[in-house]
Amino acid sequence: MRPVLAALSAVPFILLALPSASVPVWADEPAPAIGIAIHGDLKYKPGFDHLDYVNPKAPKGGTVRSAAIGTFDSFNPFIVKGTVVAGYGLGNSAGGEYVFETLMVRSADEPASDYGLIAESIEVPTDRSYAIFNLRPEAKFSDGTPITADDVVFSFDILKEKGVPLFRFYYQSVTKAEALDPHKVKFTFAPGDNRELPAIISELPVLSKAYWSKHAFDQTTLEPPVGSGPYKVKSFEQGRTITLERDPNYWGKDLPINRGFYNFDTIRTDYYLDDTVALQAFKAGAFDYRDELSAKQWHTQYDFPAKTDGRVITHVFPTHLPSGMEAFAFNLRRPLFQDVRVRHALIEAYDFEAEDKSLFYGDYKRTKSYFDDSDLASTGLPSADELKLLTPLKGQIPDEVFTQPFTLPVTDGSGNNREQLRKAAALLKDAGWMVKDGKLVDKGGKPFAFEILLDNPAFERIALPYVQSLQRLGITATVRTVDTAQYKSRTNTFDFDMIVGGWGESPSPGNEQREQWGSATADQPGSENVCGVKSPAVDTLIEAVVAAADESALRTAVHALDRVLLWNEYVLPLFHFGAVRIARWDKFGIPDVTPDDGPQITAWWVDAAKEAKVAPSLKN
Repeated sequence: MRPVLAALSAVPFILLALPSASVPVWADEPAPAIGIAIHGDLKYKPGFDHLDYVNPKAPKGGTVRSAAIGTFDSFNPFIVKGTVVAGYGLGNSAGGEYVFETLMVRSADEPASDYGLIAESIEVPTDRSYAIFNLRPEAKFSDGTPITADDVVFSFDILKEKGVPLFRFYYQSVTKAEALDPHKVKFTFAPGDNRELPAIISELPVLSKAYWSKHAFDQTTLEPPVGSGPYKVKSFEQGRTITLERDPNYWGKDLPINRGFYNFDTIRTDYYLDDTVALQAFKAGAFDYRDELSAKQWHTQYDFPAKTDGRVITHVFPTHLPSGMEAFAFNLRRPLFQDVRVRHALIEAYDFEAEDKSLFYGDYKRTKSYFDDSDLASTGLPSADELKLLTPLKGQIPDEVFTQPFTLPVTDGSGNNREQLRKAAALLKDAGWMVKDGKLVDKGGKPFAFEILLDNPAFERIALPYVQSLQRLGITATVRTVDTAQYKSRTNTFDFDMIVGGWGESPSPGNEQREQWGSATADQPGSENVCGVKSPAVDTLIEAVVAAADESALRTAVHALDRVLLWNEYVLPLFHFGAVRIARWDKFGIPDVTPDDGPQITAWWVDAAKEAKVAPSLKN
């Protein structure tokens, strides 16, 4: 399952674990449950002491320092406006909420399970027509005021009305939120087959009604809002640095779902102009750990003395999640990209094998599905069950969906992709483009030109060889790297030709697909439908995913959606790694178990003996 700003699953609830065997179960009164398991049973049972991937005896204390790139101008992570400070948003999994908390949180070692946080239990009837959350009486905001059902209802209403578009689309099938008493809130759902709604609403961020009633929710702010989590803002310099401090009065510090997390007294994040500068700062001891995204830097930049003598440790942590899709995203709102033949030609021109060989040290796999590295990825031709979904859509989806497995061009890695460029040239000619004086032009003489907009200079290494390949076709592509704020503003308003887009996926896809590919979001500023997809056929398949009655039906619907997205060629798929590279100064204790989601930094702790050894190398 993804965080609340992504999505949860579309399969039914199999188990609701009872908090006590003594609770009576009436036919029309569902029993309170400690959590929701969307696949099978809950791993953790009533009375569990801690999650398996933490050290429940981890010592508290010390400081962890990290880096961010760019700038920030807001402490409001719930709206489109502004660039939100790093580490201040909503993780929505156990150990992920620094400042703002949700009714329930995911565990990182299960495909899709949520356990009570602000809400100690949930009640869901067999027809899934509503969900009731029972709030913990001890739950409080950081200003000491209690969290009540009125705060939950207020949060739902204001997020749906003024929050980022995702909230509106996630909650569109929730017809009513009502406080039944100060510690009980009920959400009523529209009739239909949207089986994940109780899980979606369980990850609702709970905001202070008293605070936001006196502040403009739809505006950026540099006044840190009231939260309810384990950390509060200690200090900050706009656009430069922020320090969070652990709240000694945090109401939830003794909950089993939190045990072993939030071990650092302070969390400091410093901002750097670009990633190259940040890497040098890490080597100099300016911050403590680094998630390395660049294969080149991983292979060439970690031979400095501190790494050689063991003061810095590098480690690759495997993850076990669908790869998602990272790709050059075509903006279909631009007439230039509306012809699928043009998009196919641009895909043919990208030479992954040469880039992987010369730039990435062979680390990456080409992404061939929106759900690669999982059984949700489509393969071969459609199954009989898939055809039941796809056949009614004939004429609305590419014919190749029925006749060919989707493939991407493969080169010999030499950098001479002549065969693929010949195919691309033929496709462009068929689409009405011609070469004149070395430039590709349309019938009116307008040149084929577009801009690739980036916010990270590291992606220039990927984009520039592609630009050179396009030049051989007579296409003028330029690369423009802008600062974070400008990039966010332009992408929120879809003011770009092509960007590097990313769509993470969970083991249980569902309502988030509406926001990523649904027609209703294509013109909604700030939505994840950056490509501008407007396809009734895609909408139909998304609804099949949302309404899937069980895991088998979910796989079938996701396979069908995957095929149609791939064959429509809305994006130029890039690559994925399937693991997390982390370099760290050797000052931390780390749990023995790494969950499927990957390393959980909030479960680390400062090991005083280790820190003493590396302290002379660390800058204050």
